[in-house]
Amino acid sequence: MGAPQGRAPARGGQWAAGRGGAARGAAGAGRGGGGGGGGAMELGAGAGAGAGPGARGGAESGRVLLLLMGGGGGAGRARRGGAETEVAPGPGPGPGGPEPRSPPAPDYEALPQGAAVSTHMLAGAVAGVMEHCVMYPIDCVKTRMQSLQPEPAARYRNVLEALWRIARTEGVWRPMRGLNITATGAGPAHALYFACYEKLKKTLSDVIHAGGNSHVANGAAGCVATLLHDAAMNPAEVVKQRMQMYNSPYQHVMDCVRAVWHNEGAGAFYRSYTTQLTMNIPFQAIHFMTYEFLQEQLNPHRQYNPGSHVVSGACAGAVAAAATTPLDVCKTLLNTQESLALSSNISGHITGMANAFRTVYQVGGVTAYFRGVQARVIFQMPSTAIAWSVYEFFKYILTKRQEERRAGK
Repeated sequence: MGAPQGRAPARGGQWAAGRGGAARGAAGAGRGGGGGGGGAMELGAGAGAGAGPGARGGAESGRVLLLLMGGGGGAGRARRGGAETEVAPGPGPGPGGPEPRSPPAPDYEALPQGAAVSTHMLAGAVAGVMEHCVMYPIDCVKTRMQSLQPEPAARYRNVLEALWRIARTEGVWRPMRGLNITATGAGPAHALYFACYEKLKKTLSDVIHAGGNSHVANGAAGCVATLLHDAAMNPAEVVKQRMQMYNSPYQHVMDCVRAVWHNEGAGAFYRSYTTQLTMNIPFQAIHFMTYEFLQEQLNPHRQYNPGSHVVSGACAGAVAAAATTPLDVCKTLLNTQESLALSSNISGHITGMANAFRTVYQVGGVTAYFRGVQARVIFQMPSTAIAWSVYEFFKYILTKRQEERRAGK
């Protein structure tokens, strides 16, 4: 009975030593920084070098407590019996520590450094050529349906009937005549168009609504971009529409260019420029404002989303096309100088928007201003959908490649 009683105090001492070691371990954890840690952390190993198993147990208890309190925020040190050992870092930051930040994903809506405006110019050129090439047959029908006094053989009820009759009576490739000059003009025109729009949109948005999107800035940027687009595209439009007309005397683009230059002078290529601007400035203002508004609704985070680009582009094109059809009818008249309409015009040549408006009214009345509205809307909906989806796709690809090249350096 005496021996067991003698050992009891020893156990009590070991328990006390262990308890003291755990307390000192907790204090060491506090010095080490606890939850966000990463500094050196010390654990007391007991009361002196002669501590028994109880002291070692206290050190282990303190070490466990330290790991629980440290939250794995960083590597620490445990001192056992005077020797330091490394404590492995935990799985992640503790509740009080800062969250790790992942690098931001490249924003394809903004130009990457080093890409300059070439990204928008290249994407815009591809989009413009694709848009005009794919929809060119419908454009041919639109031009003919806007004729004020068409020949009996060139009177069509709808777009499909027009395409069928043109292909059957004039040849399968007749609706494509003039495509080459259109593609030649569309490339540089749309390159200037989209590059100017993107640059001005960002600049004006920062001035009007810093850090946000401004519909006024979008509309203003679209109007200024139209000035450059039409300056590059107007001569091609004149040649294209003359070749699209029924019984056109021109078989080749250069035949038309030489005839216009020789008979009417160089000014004939820009005769409809003011009317084109009068039509396209409101068209593009409505177009861009509608597109950006729909993007805010369908794609608020402005990520690359082909579906939202197609829907937004198609709806924006349809609204803008229907609203500006009267101006487009006048532009077509100025470009083609339609012979039957000229007979009702005293001056012999139709020049200027006011003259064109008067002539349209004299020949066909109020309804003449909306000739070809069906073909125009049908043409513009897929045209703008194609243009925006191709443009956003190429902008996304080019921007992504620029970011990858920068990251690889």
